[in-house]
Amino acid sequence: MIRITPIRVIGADGEQVGVIETAQALKMAESAGMDLVEISPEARPPVCKIMDYGKFKYEQSKSSKSKSAGKASELKEVRLGRSVKIDPHDVQIRVNQSRRFLVDGHKVVITQKFRGREMAHRELGINRLREIAEQLADVSKLESPPRWNGPQASITLAPDKPKIEAFKRAEAKKKAAEAAQASRLAAEASRMNAEGAAGARAAAPQAPAADSLPATPTTPTTPTTPATPTTPATPTTPATPTTAAPATTGPTPGMDGAAGQAAGAAARGAAAGAS
Repeated sequence: MIRITPIRVIGADGEQVGVIETAQALKMAESAGMDLVEISPEARPPVCKIMDYGKFKYEQSKSSKSKSAGKASELKEVRLGRSVKIDPHDVQIRVNQSRRFLVDGHKVVITQKFRGREMAHRELGINRLREIAEQLADVSKLESPPRWNGPQASITLAPDKPKIEAFKRAEAKKKAAEAAQASRLAAEASRMNAEGAAGARAAAPQAPAADSLPATPTTPTTPTTPATPTTPATPTTPATPTTAAPATTGPTPGMDGAAGQAAGAAARGAAAGAS
């Protein structure tokens, strides 16, 4: 339902009708037995076209399928190397790569180059290409047999849809069988581990229960010797202070005359030396 008005209208034959009211454009489409389809809603005013909508959708679907088919038939090239002397392991890698391309729906051209004197042994390269085609026969069909193009030979393989579907089903069954086998092996390993643990527990000596052991006699406790009372310390007698005798500077009583003076002088000298 187109709600905006006015709109720019294109006729059924591609002619420009111009900017008109939506109601008028609907009447024009109805009178022509067609539909009014909005083809550019972002434009201002929006662009609508008078057309057969069912036919329009069919052509869109057909175009989409054509693009998908064109993409599926994309040509992929797989090179076997710059020389006929290529390791078989590397050849197998190229075979697996070609198989993936074919399963995805792509055509594959496989090329083998020759160098120098190898051109004298062209049959080696041709035989290798034929062997590869045989390995890929379960998903492909031969589109172009081995042919020469300068110093290289090539072969073209195309995907074979029925074979590819059968291959996918076989691969799905194979993966399911591998998953089931892995699950069985894991369950068997778990069961064996559980049985081994149970056997180890059964073989281990069992410790007697606590209530079955004889009671250990209790050793009587040795009475504690009472502590010896501590003798109080004897109080220390305070030291008696020493009284210093006063120095005698005068004459000793009882001396006379010169003796007294001499004694007094000696006493004063001693006092002076002491000070």
